Amino acid sequence: MTTVDPITLEVVRNALIGIADEAGAALRRTSYSPNIKERADCSTAVFDAQGRMVAQAEHIPVHLGSMPMSVDAVRAAFDDLAPGDQVLVSDPYAGGTHLPDWTLVAPIHDDDGRLLGYAANRAHHSDVGGAAPGSMPAGATEIYQEGLRIPPVRLVAAGQESHDLVALLLLNTRTPRERLGDLRAQRGANHLTATRLRTLAGELGADQLDAAMTATLDHAERSVRAAVRQLPDGTYHFADALDDDGTGVGPIPIVAAVTIDDGHVTMDLRGSAGQVPGSVNAPLAVTVSAAVYALRAVAAPYVPANDGVRRCLTVHTEEGSIVHPRPPASVAAGNVETSQRIVDVLLGAFAVAVPDRVGAASQGTMNNTLLGGVDPRSGEAFTYYETLAGGTGAGPWGPGADGTHSHMTNTRNTPVEAFEIAYPVRVVEYRLRDGSGGVGRHRGGEGIRRVLEVLADDVTASVLAERRRSSPWGASGGGDGGRGRNAVVRSDGREEELAPKATVRLSRGDRLIVETPGGGGYGAAADTDGDDGDPPA
Repeated sequence: MTTVDPITLEVVRNALIGIADEAGAALRRTSYSPNIKERADCSTAVFDAQGRMVAQAEHIPVHLGSMPMSVDAVRAAFDDLAPGDQVLVSDPYAGGTHLPDWTLVAPIHDDDGRLLGYAANRAHHSDVGGAAPGSMPAGATEIYQEGLRIPPVRLVAAGQESHDLVALLLLNTRTPRERLGDLRAQRGANHLTATRLRTLAGELGADQLDAAMTATLDHAERSVRAAVRQLPDGTYHFADALDDDGTGVGPIPIVAAVTIDDGHVTMDLRGSAGQVPGSVNAPLAVTVSAAVYALRAVAAPYVPANDGVRRCLTVHTEEGSIVHPRPPASVAAGNVETSQRIVDVLLGAFAVAVPDRVGAASQGTMNNTLLGGVDPRSGEAFTYYETLAGGTGAGPWGPGADGTHSHMTNTRNTPVEAFEIAYPVRVVEYRLRDGSGGVGRHRGGEGIRRVLEVLADDVTASVLAERRRSSPWGASGGGDGGRGRNAVVRSDGREEELAPKATVRLSRGDRLIVETPGGGGYGAAADTDGDDGDPPA
């Protein structure tokens, strides 16, 4: 058995993280779509020869927590992967999140043909077909309305791209040129990961690299168990609800019991609602992602995330529920919206156990905004997708952050200049919503207000959002954060309120308004607000 000394462990652990970081940078630089290039709506990770995630870049939590299940699906589908192969998968019922998130997995072999591990990345493609541009229609009631569902398929064999498969993919999107560019950027990112891992294996030796990968997982497990043992044992409960499912069903409760027991955490979500007609059903991989994130956020935020962390966690769900639906349930909003509410509920349960480590609720939504139509400047179809920032919750350490992506999304905004160059849209207004953060000894972060004017004749807009009917909760006597709001102002000045989840048609001169929620406040409002102190380590 090969042993690994502490110095080698630390060097290899950081080298693996560096590989994932570099692959993510390459993916962003070479992609075509603003959603990936500007917003960084993508994630990269490195896996060992047994399919265990050993390193990830600090990208999108909902991508990274679920990617191991996609790698498992690929390994189950193919036992003959060879050097130069890459497998594409986008199936929420096989480790995926929602259909726009395409995952590419590549085996990595050394010069002797030995399997060293796997490269994997996931990127959100702005359109993969379905009933509305952007592939996230508000009223979807089955997954077939949300786009192309892709089982594990060999996209690249021995370095050669499958032209037939690519033709099939591109025929099922409104923006084929952009999709092909983004997909090839994903291929290149995996190629870079493979090159770097082979170099590392050449320096260490394959046996030493494999042993160091295992040691990295064991180290993460020990670190998290030690951190969890600092929390009080017991079972803690919390509940919250989604506004609606986009088809009129709601509110939809999510209930959690979190048990801490001698270094292990069990999260039981079996009291949550059954699956619903609309698209807020969260695939199991998404639910597990939210659970892993919540555990790390409370117990061990500075422990590198890998599959060693998961050994300290058990997640219980009921199949056929909002947190573990059966196909063909629609799931587009489950990935982006229900994941946020699961985190709210789990953090709420942790707050009962360790109130000094958990603040008030953040905005609890990604405010998904989508536009699609034909760009009059080029005559080509366009699709725009973005998640919008809001307020984060205040805590005992100080106020919440204004206009920030929180929890399961870790993306950036699309810069106005890039936005207006790429799409026939004018950004009329983009500012913080003063007073939207919850009051308290420490105030919640402010949400934002964004107004987009359409400069094309026939555009389809979709908004999938939450916290329009319920508010992000305050903590320890703090006030709730302000609710969000969606509306359309027609070119003649008429204003129409939109439901939390809506798909509408827009004409030239119409304006789409999205106002995002503020974060909850912390502590009694009679006390003085301040920003001293630091978040808990």
